[in-house]
Amino acid sequence: MNDRLHPVTAEPDILPQWRDTPIGDLLRYHNLGAPHRAYARAELLIGMCMDNRKSMRIPDNFAFILRTAGAQLGRVEFKVSFAIAVGGVRAVAVFGHDDCGMIHLSDRREQFILGLIDVGWTRADAETHFDTNAPKFEITDPLHSTLAEVQRLRSRFPTLPIAPLFYSVKDGLLYQIAE
Repeated sequence: MNDRLHPVTAEPDILPQWRDTPIGDLLRYHNLGAPHRAYARAELLIGMCMDNRKSMRIPDNFAFILRTAGAQLGRVEFKVSFAIAVGGVRAVAVFGHDDCGMIHLSDRREQFILGLIDVGWTRADAETHFDTNAPKFEITDPLHSTLAEVQRLRSRFPTLPIAPLFYSVKDGLLYQIAE
């Protein structure tokens, strides 16, 4: 595993800045199997990739979860703002993951186009759609992309704790990313 990823296999592994926050609770629930508490409202916003291989082990009502390609929240920032301003969350966790479909997306151009043709698109429309949108979503490194998104969100919401995390599809655990 990458040396920038810090595992959480016991309580002391949670970095000090996250211990007494909903981010620490997320790590306890998901990685450590902490007993679930009851929540009347969400305390955390989780921004994560739309990948279907990720499943969170968290209590009901604990978190809002926004799933977007590559965990890029810029196109849904109003929803982020809503969760904070109206939903009352006071912490955000953003996490990328290994084996993300948005990594080197341009290498999958023909597969993408053929997939749209299979459901009725013309080749020209599918090509235009890919060529217009793929550059907005393609990532080269999920750690770098996650850290960049966290920095972007911190500039928008400077008083909120916003944690960069990494989900391992291989073991199903969350890792803290060293900044």
